[in-house]
Amino acid sequence: MANTFKIQQPKIPEGLTQERFQPMEEPYYEMCIISDCSIMSEEIHRIRFEQVIFKNVTFIDVSFKNIDLTDVIFEHCDLSNIDFSDGSIHRVEFKDSKILGLNLSGASLGNVLFKNCNSNMISFGNAKLKQVLFDTCLLRHADFYESNFNKTAFKECDLNEANFEQTPLKGIDLTTCSFEQINVSIRDIAGCEVTEHQALGFARLLGLIIK
Repeated sequence: MANTFKIQQPKIPEGLTQERFQPMEEPYYEMCIISDCSIMSEEIHRIRFEQVIFKNVTFIDVSFKNIDLTDVIFEHCDLSNIDFSDGSIHRVEFKDSKILGLNLSGASLGNVLFKNCNSNMISFGNAKLKQVLFDTCLLRHADFYESNFNKTAFKECDLNEANFEQTPLKGIDLTTCSFEQINVSIRDIAGCEVTEHQALGFARLLGLIIK
């Protein structure tokens, strides 16, 4: 069963102004485009971005814990290994971006799209995901430990070695995804939709010998 829910797109007005990222006393950015630059060695808690487009931006050694993202698009960006833990992320799109090892643990995500992203080793431990779609993403070794899924979907993703321990997968459709092995608690796979081939892998979790 494909996802039957709709994701609200970021509400981005026309005529956004071009701005440079620079530290400010009140870390709040709104209605602007930040593009073709690098943001380096910044540690700012509770920074806010509203109605902002990031395009061709590389984040290096950045920690934005408790970040507030509302109506934001990241396009062709590199957010590898940066810290958005405990963030509030709503109506946000990550498109054609490298988000390898991005830390979203403890974050709250609503109406978020991940499309064509390298998301290997991304962390969602203890995060809440509501109306979130992963579309054609690499999610190898992704960590969803004790995540809460509500209207969350995976479409044509590579989930090999992803960790879903302590995360109920009832209603989650993995039939279009690929994986040789994922880590999941036996009690949490009830109601998960898989192909026959994928089901054999789950059977091995039960200790069955398949001939």
